Amino acid sequence: MKFKADEIASVISKQIEEFQGQVETSEVGRVLEVGDGIARCYGLSSAMSGEMVEFSNGVRGLVFNLEEDSVGVIILGDYLEITEGDEVRTTGALLSVPVGDALIGRVVDPLGNPIDGAGPIVASETRPVETAAPGVAARQPVTEPLQTGIKAVDAMTPIGRGQRELIIGDRKTGKTTIALDTILNQKGGDVICVYVACGQRDASVAGVVEVLKEYGAMDYTIVVSASASDPAPLQYVAPYTGAAMAEHFMYQGKHTLVVYDDLSKQAQAYRQLSLLMRRPPGREAYPGDVFYCHSRLLERSAKLNDELGGGSMTALPIIETLEGEVSAYIPTNVISITDGQIYLEPDLFFAGVRPAINVGISVSRVGGNAQIKAMKDKKVAGGIKLDLAAFRELEAFAQLGTELDKATQAQLDRGYRMVELLKQPQYQPLHVADQVISIFAGTNGVFDSVAPSEVAEQEQRLLQFIREEKSEIRNTIIETKALSDDTKDALLAAYKEFKDRIEATA
Repeated sequence: MKFKADEIASVISKQIEEFQGQVETSEVGRVLEVGDGIARCYGLSSAMSGEMVEFSNGVRGLVFNLEEDSVGVIILGDYLEITEGDEVRTTGALLSVPVGDALIGRVVDPLGNPIDGAGPIVASETRPVETAAPGVAARQPVTEPLQTGIKAVDAMTPIGRGQRELIIGDRKTGKTTIALDTILNQKGGDVICVYVACGQRDASVAGVVEVLKEYGAMDYTIVVSASASDPAPLQYVAPYTGAAMAEHFMYQGKHTLVVYDDLSKQAQAYRQLSLLMRRPPGREAYPGDVFYCHSRLLERSAKLNDELGGGSMTALPIIETLEGEVSAYIPTNVISITDGQIYLEPDLFFAGVRPAINVGISVSRVGGNAQIKAMKDKKVAGGIKLDLAAFRELEAFAQLGTELDKATQAQLDRGYRMVELLKQPQYQPLHVADQVISIFAGTNGVFDSVAPSEVAEQEQRLLQFIREEKSEIRNTIIETKALSDDTKDALLAAYKEFKDRIEATA
């Protein structure tokens, strides 16, 4: 094989022409003191707030405090390996995490490292953990529903794509279940889900991942886990990491759903870091900027305008209250940032009403805009919220033991059956067409003659009857997303046929 001298010369001359000398500079400082997940470093005079720094053992940190003669760094990893006098160098970069399709179906830590034992993640792109939220001009109003598959939510506090709906309640009232049901309901759809576990027990996170695997939801879900045993800096960063991973898909014109479970643990981690950094404490010892900590996270959820691809990022932040104290600092903060809240009440939960949604306090500030026409119909979900609120008042009145007239008694009986109808088992989301058929049946008195304890069973039979023998009605609702007069008449006729069958078999 002969070498051609002119070809070799041309390649070398081209490389000489394109050569650019790159000088890498990094400032090197020393660790003054370290402990509890933070380090004070001397000699990093040009470090920027939010910049990533690297310690001599390879552990990364984030510049958190800029002081006159030192820099406060939060350590994103094992701080026990760092000692006083260690070298620390600036990187000139912001904290970034891998993003893209390679992460779907994986469980990662807040730095994007896999923790599911399924091998390395080969992602071609990274994205800064903190980015500015899209501005007013970059957004469009929320008009497209994000179906949760939960009758009580889709009928009374509907969620739209691009909305931020808070799930709030005491511990063990079913908050995570609502979020998981919503993720499971996206199966076969076009929504990519990100579940952020912040400050949860490892066993709880493992349980969530098992449920997602069992129902085939890991095919379109990313799990970001910062468990209770992880250092506070990682718990603080985790929600921003989840937002960055979802944002990548949003700016590609896709639809995403992010669950932050839960933000009260993140606020506690942030409070811990702030107090260790000697920042002045405010109400309940939280730092003054804890509101900004949550607002800059939740404002990243949006429905982008068509010029930017029309993608969306829907957020379901979860907040845990203590003894139902909704007026505490963090709950009121997050309520004021979000577009509505689903309030779960322990009394209802223990009384067997699950999901335990308190109709009076729960609202969706997007309202009917996030519902299909069929669900919005006044004979379906249109009046259900008022009817249930009136029923709760009547129920309290009836407990006094006074004699009730026929109309009031009928209203009470219907209310008991509607409460039963809105109950739903765990991990069994319903298609929106089935929800419409079921609620329309309830408001038209189909279950009035059925004992309250048998409503759930009869509802299943009714849905099966419609699916098997009247599938054209269900298909019409799915296609048109509306309840025309003809569809209503067909449904009422189907209900009558179903009732006649029940009476015939009784």
